[in-house]
Amino acid sequence: MCGIWALFGSDECLSVQCTSAMRIAHRGPDAFRFENVNGFTNCCFGFHRLAIVDQLYGMQPLRIKKFPFLWLCYNGEIYNHDMLRKQFGFNHQTKVDGEVLLHLYDRFGIQQMASLLDGVFAFILLDTANRKVFLGRDTYGVRPLFKLLTDDGFLAVCSEAKGLMHITHPMATPANIVPFLPGHIEAFDLKQNGKVQSIKMEQFHCCTQEPAHTIYDTLERLPSGFDEETVKSNIRTLFENAVRKRLMAHRRIGCLLSGGLDSSLVAATLVKMAKEEELQYTVQTFSIGSEDSPDIMAARMVAAHIGSEHHEVNFTAEEGIQAIEEVISHLETYDITTIRASVGMYLVSKHIREKTDSVVIFSGEGSDELTQGYIYFHKAPNPKVAAEDSVRLMKELYLFDVLRADRTTAAHGLELRVPFLDHRLTAYYLSLPEEMRTPKHGVEKHLLRDSFKGLNLIPDEILWRRKEAFSDGVMSVKKSWYTFLQEHLESMVNDDQMEKASETFPHNPPCTKEAYYYRQVFEKHYPGSAHWLSHYWMPRWINASDPSARTLSIYKPDKDK
Repeated sequence: MCGIWALFGSDECLSVQCTSAMRIAHRGPDAFRFENVNGFTNCCFGFHRLAIVDQLYGMQPLRIKKFPFLWLCYNGEIYNHDMLRKQFGFNHQTKVDGEVLLHLYDRFGIQQMASLLDGVFAFILLDTANRKVFLGRDTYGVRPLFKLLTDDGFLAVCSEAKGLMHITHPMATPANIVPFLPGHIEAFDLKQNGKVQSIKMEQFHCCTQEPAHTIYDTLERLPSGFDEETVKSNIRTLFENAVRKRLMAHRRIGCLLSGGLDSSLVAATLVKMAKEEELQYTVQTFSIGSEDSPDIMAARMVAAHIGSEHHEVNFTAEEGIQAIEEVISHLETYDITTIRASVGMYLVSKHIREKTDSVVIFSGEGSDELTQGYIYFHKAPNPKVAAEDSVRLMKELYLFDVLRADRTTAAHGLELRVPFLDHRLTAYYLSLPEEMRTPKHGVEKHLLRDSFKGLNLIPDEILWRRKEAFSDGVMSVKKSWYTFLQEHLESMVNDDQMEKASETFPHNPPCTKEAYYYRQVFEKHYPGSAHWLSHYWMPRWINASDPSARTLSIYKPDKDK
């Protein structure tokens, strides 16, 4: 996890422009480098480092003696770098996992390079010999990337949009900052003056395809067939493999633990794998909530069961409300459910950074989208439609849950790892018959739960615990975080403002005072950038006016049972 930033063809003084790179310094607290590209006076890279792998040679832009014409700036982790190196006989100069990108590009070209990477990444690759610039981003956009391209070919790229907001460039029409699409690569021709021209934008992987790197995987070939026992065994094998490969780190590993199914499975499997791999420390788990919140109670039970070193972070509604503006500034979105759920994650990440030595943080993101875990899936008209919506959610993760998870942890210099978004696991799960993946017996994620039944990996009551709306689970049973927010923000926006909401904000107009307030804060930090969010996250197949599960008629919190 780190921050990458680059300019190609800047007409302004680079030393002035580089102050923009400092806006993402939180992503890499260990070191910073700013480097001009020799031969192209108006091209440069900025890099903020969080040292996780190869403490000695991990600085970027990464360059090696064998390919002096290649410059690489990337943010991410390549879990199969070692296996690719052995498979193709690459002679590595460093222990940096990203070095494999240079060797793969030289041998196979950019398209195959990207498709062979098992991991999470956003990269900028410069090839001065062939005068090319390439951008790429992993399948689910777990690592963020934004770009700004002007009519005259000036290109600016950054991990977060805030590093591009204050870039100056004389131009006839203002250039848009846009999120780079996950699962894509873009190629540019580089001119002598440093300006670029986009020549190709293509997708190298989609979540429903088996990834190209599968054929070189160390994991045995999985048994085929869709009988239930085979499928459940394959799910367990792929999930364990996803957790194991993510242990790659020279820094301490911890895990977020809400006490829900997903984070509990991740934490329990992580503790199990850490013992097998003989890690020299106890895995730390972290939960957040008010003292009597259902999440805190459930997480405590899981931590005791798996034997983690457990930390509880208590926060009050007042502390949460105070953090909202800071959170929106980090998130770069005004999506309602994303902001609500980000406050707790932001505060727990702050605690981890300040009070512990865990830096690599595992989390359960991606499971709800993959396994139809949202409560509204109970209302799906049929299994085919449910399966299609699951794929839609996977493709939109970079706008919602993955964005939240990256920005709230990166804000405090932590590195996020999400085993549920492992390429092989997701491709396999999405290939299963549609009927197998729907909620069963009134319980969502039935297949996932059933796959871990009878193993005593986590307590049974957690394995079968109904999905809790975050805004219920994190706060007191007496009063939810959702209710606190509604009450507080009611006074922040008046009725006249609400009446004119669609005139004030024609794109995605806010329908509630809470949404209006979030939008105001967003516009203050990122004026004119509402297009970054194409639509609000909302449940399907029900007439929902709010994204919270607690507003749905089919929702029954634990306390109501």
